[in-house]
Amino acid sequence: MEVAMEHANSQARMATLRLDQGEVVHVLHPNQIAAFQGRSEQREDSLMKLPGMYRKKRLIQSRLQGPAQLLLGLPDGYSMSVVPIGAEDDLLYEFRHVLFYTEGVSFSSHLQNVKHTLITQDLVKMQFKGPGSLGLLTAGPLYQMALDPEQPLYVDTTCLVAYPRNAQLRLCVYGNTLASQHMNYHWEMTGNGRVLLQPCKPDRKLDEHMRSDSLLRRIAKEVIPFGGIFIK
Repeated sequence: MEVAMEHANSQARMATLRLDQGEVVHVLHPNQIAAFQGRSEQREDSLMKLPGMYRKKRLIQSRLQGPAQLLLGLPDGYSMSVVPIGAEDDLLYEFRHVLFYTEGVSFSSHLQNVKHTLITQDLVKMQFKGPGSLGLLTAGPLYQMALDPEQPLYVDTTCLVAYPRNAQLRLCVYGNTLASQHMNYHWEMTGNGRVLLQPCKPDRKLDEHMRSDSLLRRIAKEVIPFGGIFIK
């Protein structure tokens, strides 16, 4: 699979995916497909499994098979990054960031404890196994930092995209009294491996999939023809 980014005003607005013969990609936000070049039968839409519906706030996902190319539109202020996934990959991801994954990638869910769930508003993290690739949608370019077993890394909870499964996490604030009173909660993280970060704190108004619509509204938008246009 080949990925090309198109830029406007120093921000990525479009991403082109070129699929060779036999390559397959699963797009979890089909509405972001602005254009598709290939045979009609090379696209197959299906219902997501129930956990995916809840976490992605969508009912439908698309399977596209090469040879073909597709143009994905990106919301204002967001960037797309393609991350290789190996057979032994141990990172746990925020599922809402996943825009697509390639055929051959499998995933399993991991429950958070109650405290972490209340802070992140996310009960489940996802672990992906390859070989393959993930397309991630983030607020700003994707960055990575190395963890240290002794020296803690403090990460704003709204900026963390993925972290190693065996990393040690503790919810905290840091700095002096004034600093700790005026910051979001952070993860104090130690361990081995790398974490993936989005440097900008997401603005949920930029893109509908970052907002929490009611389940009934989500279903109506997906099921009713042109529901996404008429139901705001």
